[in-house]
Amino acid sequence: MATSLLILDDNPGSLELLSAALSREGVTIYTASRPSEALELVREKRPQLVLTDLVMPEMTGLEVLSRIMEFAPGTDVVLMTAHYTTETAVEAIRRGAADYLEKPIRIPVLRERVGRLIEEARQRQASGTEEAEFEGLIGTSPRMGEMFARIRRIAPHYRSALIQGATGTGKDLVARALHRRSGVRGQYVVLNCSAVVETLFESELFGHVKGAFTGADRDKPGLFEAASEGTLFLDEIGDMPLATQAKLLRALQNQEVQRVGSLQARKVNVRVIAATHRNLKQAVAERQFREDLYYRLAMVEIQVPSLAERKEDLPTLIRHFMEKFAREYGKPVRGITPRARMVLERHAWPGNVRELENALGHACMMVEDQEIDVADLPAGLLAPDAADGGNGSGRAAASIGMGGGDSAEGEMGGSFADHERQLVASALERARGNQSKAARALGIGRDALRYKMKKYGLL
Repeated sequence: MATSLLILDDNPGSLELLSAALSREGVTIYTASRPSEALELVREKRPQLVLTDLVMPEMTGLEVLSRIMEFAPGTDVVLMTAHYTTETAVEAIRRGAADYLEKPIRIPVLRERVGRLIEEARQRQASGTEEAEFEGLIGTSPRMGEMFARIRRIAPHYRSALIQGATGTGKDLVARALHRRSGVRGQYVVLNCSAVVETLFESELFGHVKGAFTGADRDKPGLFEAASEGTLFLDEIGDMPLATQAKLLRALQNQEVQRVGSLQARKVNVRVIAATHRNLKQAVAERQFREDLYYRLAMVEIQVPSLAERKEDLPTLIRHFMEKFAREYGKPVRGITPRARMVLERHAWPGNVRELENALGHACMMVEDQEIDVADLPAGLLAPDAADGGNGSGRAAASIGMGGGDSAEGEMGGSFADHERQLVASALERARGNQSKAARALGIGRDALRYKMKKYGLL
């Protein structure tokens, strides 16, 4: 399938060099030395990719980008500049750029970055849709496609990012995708802000020295140091105390930390991703969150859609989770009956993808045939008010239990692991400790049962 690339640069030597470097079989290359000429070529040829210089006499690369996004938003635009700054890169990403490269560009790096975009464009052409799975995130809806594209564009350049979305939408998966796509060499370090005692926040983030406080019997590096050259993910940042927020802001601005009890500042190089299910703008207005920290974190924002906003992804998600749990439980689950599918389609899913995952995990554990039926689904989904979006749907979700990466699990009734442990324990109790009988009741093998008993301390 033919793929085309347009290169725009007002320097004839650069045009020739770039064209030669990016020449490859199956890719048609067009060149232009003036922005107006390039815009006409984009309108006429509709290339999948445009590579443009940032500084040009007629108009800037950012202006060219904005014009292209007006009439060809599906085109990937890559900007090049000899004057790279994070702020300019982020502004380019906000306007829709697919990547941002610093001159002089090493030819292998150029070929790799542009080649990846060309390959992704080919895959989209071949399938006619966006990919169903992207770094562990599942979906083919326009909302998910837009989010995947935004992650790809942001990842190489961001220094801080804010992920917002309801509980259970997969904000932790978005954070991991940003980390993996960023290309950083360091670790991915997580702090759940809702699970830390207020007095320990500073020590957790910045570390402490021996004798700094009672119980500090040795020097301890904080999470900022652990994440140096990598990524620090601050989950549920809306629960961070105001006093800690001020110190976090200084660490972000200066890229240095000071251990509790120490006078020495230590340099770090950390990308910070924050996530929350709360409305931080409202929290700022209510003086529960620092405005300056909000704008520092929200240099780049990603909004994760709820499942209700992308209901067209439901069939893909159902298939994905059925296959996942069928493998995990060693069961020959092949599908789902029409009436069971109807129950899933009618449900409001207030707990989002996490709730759906837990429901299908329960169903795959309980099913005895090759198809999931209504009787295999959690009882909460079958309640009369389970299909509406009001208070009833919240009560239905609570009986299913919520688990996964986002925090605030308790408000939705516990994790999937808690729910699974309860099922196993109940089956053993009914079987009076007979493992073979309990395994048959659960529809799993005896080895699988013993694995879960060991996992949950039931042996």
